[in-house]
Amino acid sequence: MGDTAPMRLLSTALLAAGVAAVALTGPASAQTPRTTFVVADKIDDIVSIDPHESFEFSGSNLIHNVYDQLFVLDPQNPAAGFKPGVVESYTLSADGLVYTFKVRDGIKFHSGNALSAADAVYSLQRAVKLKKTPVFILANFGLNEGNVDANVKQTGPLEFTLTVDKPYAPSFVLNCLTAMIASVVDSKLVMQNAGTDMGNGWLKQNSAGSGAFRLVRYQPSESWTIERNDNWWRGKPQMQRVIMRHVPEPGTQRLLVERGDIDVASNLQPQDITALRSNANIKIQDSLKGYIAYIALNQKHPILSKPQVAEAVKWLIDYDGMHATFLKDQFIPHQAFLPLTFPGELKEKPYTLNVAKAKELLAAAGHPNGFEINLDVRNNFPFQNMAEAFQATAAQAGIKVNIIPAESRQVLTKYRARQHELVLQSWGPDYSDPHTNADTFASNPNNDDTATTNVGKLAWRTAWGIPALSAKTAAALLERDGEKRVQMYIDIQREFQKTAPFAIINQQIVQSAVRRNVDGYISGAPVMPAVYWQATKS
Repeated sequence: MGDTAPMRLLSTALLAAGVAAVALTGPASAQTPRTTFVVADKIDDIVSIDPHESFEFSGSNLIHNVYDQLFVLDPQNPAAGFKPGVVESYTLSADGLVYTFKVRDGIKFHSGNALSAADAVYSLQRAVKLKKTPVFILANFGLNEGNVDANVKQTGPLEFTLTVDKPYAPSFVLNCLTAMIASVVDSKLVMQNAGTDMGNGWLKQNSAGSGAFRLVRYQPSESWTIERNDNWWRGKPQMQRVIMRHVPEPGTQRLLVERGDIDVASNLQPQDITALRSNANIKIQDSLKGYIAYIALNQKHPILSKPQVAEAVKWLIDYDGMHATFLKDQFIPHQAFLPLTFPGELKEKPYTLNVAKAKELLAAAGHPNGFEINLDVRNNFPFQNMAEAFQATAAQAGIKVNIIPAESRQVLTKYRARQHELVLQSWGPDYSDPHTNADTFASNPNNDDTATTNVGKLAWRTAWGIPALSAKTAAALLERDGEKRVQMYIDIQREFQKTAPFAIINQQIVQSAVRRNVDGYISGAPVMPAVYWQATKS
């Protein structure tokens, strides 16, 4: 697809939903049906829609609307942390190790099967045994393939227990259980399609949930369609169906939302937003997200592993210049791994563009004339634009950056295999506790290539062995004094800023163009994906 295709038609998914195909040019303007909510976004980062494997931004928007998690976030106040979900209530043993959970009675899966404690137990055990990327979230509790059957046990039709290895702050444990990996799957349905992979192959294309919507169709890098669950325990959604279209070009998204062919455009550039503000049929929604953009330097590389080189990279980023131009109003400069609004947020920004300083550091590292290096990046706005901006400033210090653009999933696969040199990526929190980002950026107790359960840790992906900093991160997790714990995360971030092979660049503000007749749509928050079940159309 490209901006040069003026006659692009609506996808077959829209046709199946009863929406007429309309070209992007011509005098007529289409309108989506009142019961159908159509969103354009970039969804080519999705590797899987198995909730116990998925770990991509786009996948979270689908999974959190198709599956119920053990605990949930309030769409109106996600920063408040966990609320009852599938788990209605809990008790905690005196030693802080055993959680007893009561499952909400009356929830039904989309198949019609009743949701019970057996499904919750199966889901947690399955998530651990699959050992996919997000398993590190549950491994935080000391769970592994060998002990999960003993530590996650059903104790009644609607009751089960979770035994953790240390007396963690309860808010940390329960906030973890709002993540995608805490989604409850229909164990009977999954086992019917299990084969030898616990249904992983089947769930890459299908669903087994109980959430607000059921999956109707999923076409990778093209579209997905979900339909309303009339019997959802939190109340029937207003929209009969939601259709997600993969439209990577901002210009195409803008044309679609102007015409009314879609209800929401999610990935517009600043010039598109400026133009749409004067359109009476469209409103702009700004949402501060928890997504942090950064450049990571693989520590297996003989040059990138030198501390002076990592620091030089941080002085070769034109933070203010990017945000004054093509990133205007869509990102804010930010140089710490905890997003703004999180407990322990750090607003200090010690780095600016300083080529002379970078040259001094490169000379000290033994590379006064620079070097040549590859940079992997997503082939879309704004990431490729950010890569090009870095390429230009790095060249001023003699570093030749070869940009390697690719689809998001290709970049992620290479990065997760520790095969990159430089990579420009972004990261979003999985639950509303500071450990979510501290654990991935500042913890890597086992840096061995075979420690694949650490693939969710960015420090591991970039081969940064940090036993001392990992110990500090682990200690912060056990601190029950709230003020002391917050200060510990501030101190960890300050050390990280100075020593890490990561150059953190900014935090994203999502600007969505929404048709004026839409109300109740939430595009997300720092710890929360999009919410479709509250959306209405007049």
